[in-house]
Amino acid sequence: MRKVMIGNHALSYGAKLSRARVIAAYPITPQTDVVELLSEMCANGELDAKFIKVESEHSAMAASVGASATGVRTFTATSSQGLALMHEVLHWAVGARTPVVMGNINRALGPPWSIWTEQNDSLSQRDTGWMQVYAQNNQEVLDSVIQAYKVAEEVQLPAMVVLAAFVLSHTSEAVEIPEQEKVDEFLPAYQPRYKIDPEEPHAFGGLTDPNGYFELRYQIQKAMEGAISRWEEVGEEFGDVFGRKYGLVETYKVSDAKKLIISSATLASTARTAIDDLRKRGEKVGLLRIRVFRPFPSEKVKSVLRSIDRAMVIDRNISFGASGIFYQEVKAACYNEENMPPIFGIITGLGGRDVRKEDIIQMYEDVMKRDKPKSDIIWKGVRV
Repeated sequence: MRKVMIGNHALSYGAKLSRARVIAAYPITPQTDVVELLSEMCANGELDAKFIKVESEHSAMAASVGASATGVRTFTATSSQGLALMHEVLHWAVGARTPVVMGNINRALGPPWSIWTEQNDSLSQRDTGWMQVYAQNNQEVLDSVIQAYKVAEEVQLPAMVVLAAFVLSHTSEAVEIPEQEKVDEFLPAYQPRYKIDPEEPHAFGGLTDPNGYFELRYQIQKAMEGAISRWEEVGEEFGDVFGRKYGLVETYKVSDAKKLIISSATLASTARTAIDDLRKRGEKVGLLRIRVFRPFPSEKVKSVLRSIDRAMVIDRNISFGASGIFYQEVKAACYNEENMPPIFGIITGLGGRDVRKEDIIQMYEDVMKRDKPKSDIIWKGVRV
């Protein structure tokens, strides 16, 4: 069945199809539509789940972790300051190895107050241990929730499905809603090895001295490394069942490309149209879209860059005092490798500033004529 829906509702349907059993939520613009629809689904019996109304995002995540620890599939959603308020409990979700799935609508952090898109809210959580997927359209939002549960429950790590505020969250697109029976077959009921159960008591989250703590962090890292192959495999399996394949990255017109635009989320969609125009001029340029940011797909990135003469990374975020964050990750992946091209880092579109096809073409024309970067930040669109 196809239905026209906003990106926020694509998250809601993803959680419903995944048979989430506990929804814990606190409303925040521009996320509110997600949990409003889920609350309606719970109220009218369309979704057999417990909807927990909490007093803050911190409590929403705490309730999600607690519910997941009992062995049920849990979902929540947030944005911006709400995600920042969750920060303490995000670490707990990882350390407790609870496969919570959360939708995050990328919204700029204040002050000054902004409700428009920027990636700093989710990227500031990159070291918590949450897996992160950046969607470029509403269909991918829904599909990614289902895949996120499958990967998260296998590797025992939480996952965040990220979409751009208003560009996707409040924009309507036609979305294919898979049949529930097929989703059930693809994503069986969650069966954790350990859970909070009065019939089989265990201790959870107790004090660990240095003789054990180090190894627990090691296991988290190994689980994250193992998730790299699982995201690829699950994306392939999803395509076999539903006809839409996904991977860690997506490439566009890279087979003969000598220049490369690297981006993520909805900026990559705009970059694709810019590449079509540049190709008509004879420019051999392609696109690398980074879909899964954590775990970072280093090998995939390096394999594309090995045949490229120049690359530019377009970031809708900034690590203050350093550079764009996707740019940092791409550079780090390539640092110890031979025959890598010059990589230019561009920051644009902060606070939801519009980035048009013409803007990306102008970035390309400016950057690709340079032999090497003179700095780690090339600002585009600043009005000074």
